[in-house]
Amino acid sequence: MTGAARVIVVTGASSGIGRATAVQAAERGDHVVLVARGRAALELVAQECRDRGAASAMVVPTDVGDDAAVAACFAQVLAEHPVIDAVVNSAGVVAYGRSEEIPAEVFDGVLRTNLIGSVNVARHVMPVLRRQQAGTLVLIGSLIGHIAVPSMSPYVLSKWGVRALARQLKVENRDLPDVHVAYVSPGGVDTPIYEQAATYDGYLGRPPPPVAGPDKVARIALRRLDHPRARTQVNLSNDLIRFGFSALPGVFDRLVGPLFRLAAMEGTTRVDATEGNVLTSVEAGNQPRGSQGNPLVGIARNASALVRGATKRSAA
Repeated sequence: MTGAARVIVVTGASSGIGRATAVQAAERGDHVVLVARGRAALELVAQECRDRGAASAMVVPTDVGDDAAVAACFAQVLAEHPVIDAVVNSAGVVAYGRSEEIPAEVFDGVLRTNLIGSVNVARHVMPVLRRQQAGTLVLIGSLIGHIAVPSMSPYVLSKWGVRALARQLKVENRDLPDVHVAYVSPGGVDTPIYEQAATYDGYLGRPPPPVAGPDKVARIALRRLDHPRARTQVNLSNDLIRFGFSALPGVFDRLVGPLFRLAAMEGTTRVDATEGNVLTSVEAGNQPRGSQGNPLVGIARNASALVRGATKRSAA
C-alpha cells in the first residue's frame, strides 16, 4: 500500500489523534475521508488537509454510535471512491466519576461511541476489505484497555472491549493475508478529550506522563498500513504498567488510586458536573491538542495541595 494515493477514512477526525492522522495522510498525498459528528469542525480539517497536499478531502458527518449512519457513511464513501484502502477508527469520548455516580445515559454514551462505534465501523468496513481482499482497519485503543483505574469505568470497559474486538477481527480474517486489523494503544496523549470529558468527580482529568503528542500516535497508526502488526503500545511505559497490573495486582490496586489522583487529575480546581461532549458534539472544543500544559507542573500543583492539606489536618 505504498506509491499511489490511498483512500483513508478517519473517524474522530475533527480533533486530537484523528485530526493528526488525517493531516499526516494528506501530507502523503492520500485521499482522506473525515468522519465525526460535527460538520463545521470537519470542514476546517478538510481545508487544512487540502492545504497540506491531500489528493482529495471528503467530509461525512457521522455519529459512529448509530449503525445506520455508519452504513450510510461507507456507502457514501464507496460512491465517491472505488476502494477503501484503510480506516483509522479514533472516535472517542470520556466520562469521569464513580461508576454509580455517572448518569446512565452518559455511561452508556461512552460505551456507545467508543465500543459500539468501533463495532459499527468494523461491521461495515470489513466486508469491503474482504471483497477487495486487501486493506487495513486500525483501531485506536488505550493503555486503559489493559488495566483498571478509578473514576473512569465507562472508558475502561469500552477500551477493554476495543482490544477484544481487534483480537476477534484478527482471528476471523486470517484467511485473507492482505486484509489486516491493527490495534494501537497509547497512554496519555495531549488532546482535548480530557477537557471535553463528562465529569462527575468534581475535578477535570488530564493526561498522565509520559504524554505523547497526537502526531506521534498518528504516525504509528499510519505506519501500520505499510507494516501491519497485531498490536502496538505507543510508549514503553505502557508495558511496565501492564506488567504491574498483571503480575503484582495487590501492589497495583493499592497504588493506582493515589497515583491516579496525583498524575491524571487536575486536583486543585473543582468543576461542576457536566456531560461534556459525550452526548452531543461540542465543536468549539475540537482542537489539534489539549491546553492543560506541562503534566509535571500539574503533578507539582497536586502534590503541593496534598502537602498543604496534610499540614492543615495535622495542625488541627
